[in-house]
Amino acid sequence: MFERLLDPWISAQILTSAMIAICLLQSGIDKVVDFKGNLAWLTGHFAKTPLRGQVAPMLLVITVLECAAGALCAAGIVQLAMGNGPKIALWGAQLAALNIVMLFFGQRIAKDYAGAATLVSYFILCVLAIALLARAGA
Repeated sequence: MFERLLDPWISAQILTSAMIAICLLQSGIDKVVDFKGNLAWLTGHFAKTPLRGQVAPMLLVITVLECAAGALCAAGIVQLAMGNGPKIALWGAQLAALNIVMLFFGQRIAKDYAGAATLVSYFILCVLAIALLARAGA
């Protein structure tokens, strides 16, 4: 098994999946633990946008997607390490990319261009993970 983990493609798949899992699980869990605080901040963030009346459902969707994508990537790491293929990690990376696109849309609508720009690096990581995981024939 250790030899398998040293394979460059497998290690790249595991490490990109780990980055996504850490990022999205931390973010999702933070939203669960401090839902009211996040809701209050986002309500102000979107106060002058067409999305102002949709903040609570948007936060719920983003929270669920972050937790799901992070959990799938984490489970995918185990699956990859055991030699069972990249399918679960691929699903996690794809869901993570969708989540980042949704966040990017919200930041652009709120005219938070610096926040939107920050998301680009996360999106690139997700697309890289998708390419690495899909290459394995998931």
